[in-house]
Amino acid sequence: MTLWSGRVGEGLSAEVWEFLRADDAELLPYDCAATLVHARRLAAAGILTADELAGVEDALAGVEAAGPEDEDVHSALERQLGEVGRKIHAGRSRNDQVAAALRLYVDDACVDADTAIRSLCGVILDRAEADAESPLPGYTHLQRAIPVTVGHHLLAWVEMLERDLARFAAARAAAAPSPLGAGALAGSTLELPPPEGVQVRNSLDAVADRDFAVDYLYACAVLFAHLSRIGEELVVWSSSEFGFVRLPEAAATGSSMMPQKLNPDVAELLRGKAGTMLGRLTGLLAVLKGQPLAYNRDLQEDKPPVFAARRDVRLGVAALEVLVRELDFDRGRMAATAADPNLRATDAAEQRVVGGMSFRDAHEQVAGEVRAGTFEPPDVSLPRVAPGPSDVAAAVEATRARLAL
Repeated sequence: MTLWSGRVGEGLSAEVWEFLRADDAELLPYDCAATLVHARRLAAAGILTADELAGVEDALAGVEAAGPEDEDVHSALERQLGEVGRKIHAGRSRNDQVAAALRLYVDDACVDADTAIRSLCGVILDRAEADAESPLPGYTHLQRAIPVTVGHHLLAWVEMLERDLARFAAARAAAAPSPLGAGALAGSTLELPPPEGVQVRNSLDAVADRDFAVDYLYACAVLFAHLSRIGEELVVWSSSEFGFVRLPEAAATGSSMMPQKLNPDVAELLRGKAGTMLGRLTGLLAVLKGQPLAYNRDLQEDKPPVFAARRDVRLGVAALEVLVRELDFDRGRMAATAADPNLRATDAAEQRVVGGMSFRDAHEQVAGEVRAGTFEPPDVSLPRVAPGPSDVAAAVEATRARLAL
């Protein structure tokens, strides 16, 4: 079924029909929700009777997915509403209809992401608390730098994820205004009451705007950049060369040929999907960049990247949560590596500064000792002053309070 067949008398060729059909089944519950709002507006204007509105409300509860005869979820919905479906499209277009449904979809997807990220943060915080004082070498340039603790390092992961929560909240806010009433691009002559809540201010922008979808994909792309960095650390830490963690069998795979292998596939796939997620963001931006106002069929390409991103966020964050929860830290290996005397070189230089030496002289002196192989670490470490490293347990509790965990 098409909603425009009255204009195309001869019908489309089979090839064109298959090309134009939208793969938008995931929008169905959101299109039903927006249609219910529109039906109530029609009833308030006297275009639908009370009985017809009740029929719409009942029928929407049982709407099924689009069939081969439907062009998209919108035409499937109208077909399944029966005779009243021929009246339901008064005062609206698929242009504002799909914009409304996609905004509701993005809103829901942002809530899903928020819930998943908070759950992952809770697991990481549990691990940080359990290993609040376990020593771990800190790295820059993937070279040993200064000793830290496992707890302090894991708290850095949570900081990244906490910023991701703010990005999804911003995307949700961007999706909130309603485009209903914009029609094809300039409203309708029917005097319908406006939908409740905040509306998009300009009707052309209402049907053409997909910034909220870009914002959602941006939040997903940055999230996966962070998940990729976490994944990379787990790949490195679980290697035989580092040996800081042992992978759990619940979140690792083996080799089809080498019996001894236990591979960090979850971490590696998160790293790989970060590139795919970035591609979805740039792909939608490329779709949008050349379109004149208002609606263009190009916008049919806005949904596949959003649908796929939602699935990857849900599955990827949940899989990483299992991996982190079941990780087995080798505390002895970490402690032995963190005990490398050269990791105390900065402490030694700063101790000499306390004694009155300029930092540059102290740096050069200690560097010379390290180069000559004569460096001896100081017997006592100076207290290290930085944001949050001294009391991991307190930082964990403060983070839990911020995230309401």
